[in-house]
Amino acid sequence: MDIIIQSIKESIAVKQDMLSDNELLNLIKSAAEFCIESLNQGGKILLCGNGGSAADAQHIAAELTGRFEKNRKPLYAEALHVNGSYMTAVANDYDFETTYARLVEAMGKPNDILIAISTSGNSKNILRAAGQAKKQRMTVIGLTGQDGGELADLSDLVIKVPSKRTTRIQESHILIGHLLCEKIERSMFP
Repeated sequence: MDIIIQSIKESIAVKQDMLSDNELLNLIKSAAEFCIESLNQGGKILLCGNGGSAADAQHIAAELTGRFEKNRKPLYAEALHVNGSYMTAVANDYDFETTYARLVEAMGKPNDILIAISTSGNSKNILRAAGQAKKQRMTVIGLTGQDGGELADLSDLVIKVPSKRTTRIQESHILIGHLLCEKIERSMFP
């Protein structure tokens, strides 16, 4: 029981730190505004991550494309890892680090958004995707842990969760994803 209670307390503490950080709150607001502007101009939101971060990317894309809390028109959002045949072919024929960058090259256009999720900020395939997005004049929103890693330098806007523990970072990333979805939905569909 002690582990459960301690983990819940740690999760709450990270969210309390987020709540008291006005700069972080403004970054979340700005990220939503970038997404709204892109979507209003016919753009799309591409998301990428590995492991639990890939699940977060898929979750956020589903909330935007399907619905979050309202019945409304779908928004163009896509998690880049969902085509298993593509992912395994490119990982086999090239390398795993290239998988997301090739999809960004194929799908991205100026003013689209790439939400790049990496708890460490140092995942090579995420960094390559962010670099490719920058070449294509896309806006890169990085979701990372406390240090930001190399992704911080490749992002137009980086939201750093104030934690070094992967579990606490991932819990906060899905909260941030929900906050983005809520702000986007309420703004675009009042």
